[in-house]
Amino acid sequence: MRNATLKQLRAVAAIVETGSVTGAAKKLNVTPPAVTMQVQLLEHYLGLPLLDRAGDRFQPSAAGREILLATARIEQALADCGAALDAMKGLRSGRVSVGLVSTAKYFVPAALGAFTRAHPGIDVVISVGNREAIIAGLRADAIDVAIMGRPPLDIEVDKTLIGDHPHVLIAPADHPLLGRRIAPSAIANATFMSREPGSGTRGLMERFFQQWGLDPRIGMEIDSNETIKQAVMAGLGLAFISAHTIAAEVADGRLAVLDVEGLPEVRQWFVVKRSAKRLTPPAAALTEFLARRGPEFLPDTLHLPGVAEARAALEAERGKAAELQEAPPHKGD
Repeated sequence: MRNATLKQLRAVAAIVETGSVTGAAKKLNVTPPAVTMQVQLLEHYLGLPLLDRAGDRFQPSAAGREILLATARIEQALADCGAALDAMKGLRSGRVSVGLVSTAKYFVPAALGAFTRAHPGIDVVISVGNREAIIAGLRADAIDVAIMGRPPLDIEVDKTLIGDHPHVLIAPADHPLLGRRIAPSAIANATFMSREPGSGTRGLMERFFQQWGLDPRIGMEIDSNETIKQAVMAGLGLAFISAHTIAAEVADGRLAVLDVEGLPEVRQWFVVKRSAKRLTPPAAALTEFLARRGPEFLPDTLHLPGVAEARAALEAERGKAAELQEAPPHKGD
């Protein structure tokens, strides 16, 4: 790779993107023979084919896919460098790419709107996916920062706290178990509408039921919080879901929250970045903004059963932990 040039890497990427040498030539504003020559030179240096023909289109070979990943990282690094240089010149501009787990879309757009109003020269690009997709974006440097719950364990990341994130059990507004505290065993035989495997909500639900020795019956796996809410309203079952997704439906009486022992499960929202990735000034500014003002955009959940109590208990635990950290060591320690 020491002999590879940016022109060669971009030629491969353009052919894969457009599917043809002619399309790549138009994209790069060069002639088709020039594109072909760049690819052939790179293949000669590497001793491996980079492209395969599938019908009338080119696709990357196994080696080509590695080249594409490297090219994407290089292009992102160049963009980051350009943004940093612009900041040094005093330009109020730039771009930040944000990945959201799907549950975060209930509050993050409002926060990003406030950020862009404060920084009108910064472009914010948003991508939404489940937990696995967003972690893949972090790993590939396809996004600058992610807004998610539990940070990944298989990537070294830095995290910045935004605020608490309670999860509750929802039911139709006329469910017979409403209005009283119930044990998890009371809903052991219920049917559940569940998020798909790979989502953070699904993982948290499974850990909650495992903790109580229950094996919930999954009636439907649905990759949309909105569809899950509609299914519960229709009486198809119960659902374990983020309290931040149901504020409107509970307020107007279309859904209700069951008061279940052990719930709500209170997790946190974080802004997450790869530790090895240097944030551009726009991305750093967004991270600081979300840490400072993010909590004000979180939906109000204190009126839901058990949320105020769970939050108070969590704050007490945090206070004790802070006291232990600040306490002077005993003599002889």
